[in-house]
Amino acid sequence: MEIADAQKFLAENHRGVLVARKRDGWPQIVLVTPAIDPEGRVLLHSRADAYKVKNVRRDPKVSMLVMGEQYSGSKYIQLHGTAEIIPQPEAMELLIYWHRQAKGEHPNWEEYRAKMKEEEQLFIRIDIEKVGPQKKV
Repeated sequence: MEIADAQKFLAENHRGVLVARKRDGWPQIVLVTPAIDPEGRVLLHSRADAYKVKNVRRDPKVSMLVMGEQYSGSKYIQLHGTAEIIPQPEAMELLIYWHRQAKGEHPNWEEYRAKMKEEEQLFIRIDIEKVGPQKKV
């Protein structure tokens, strides 16, 4: 599997698991809703005070499992990469882009913007460096 194959899979599948490292070295495993940006990087949103954000700031090397719609029998991909944190206000346009990719149009974008700002939502953006499994999905 090539990185381009994983990027194509991510454009259509938005169920994922992020693995970051806690301070003590153990993995932090959390459910996420990934999307992909026009440059082929993974986009995840989060509250600024979430543990995953703290863990990514400390160690930006992360892994993910992204799967299809059904649990058993779905195709899936694994990816590994380096993450960066994109805070507000830079994150706002990414939040809108992510919503359109993962969930579709929002009925009230101004309300959405206000909520994202109030909740201090930011972005974790991951440059994909390695993917698997080795067969195409």
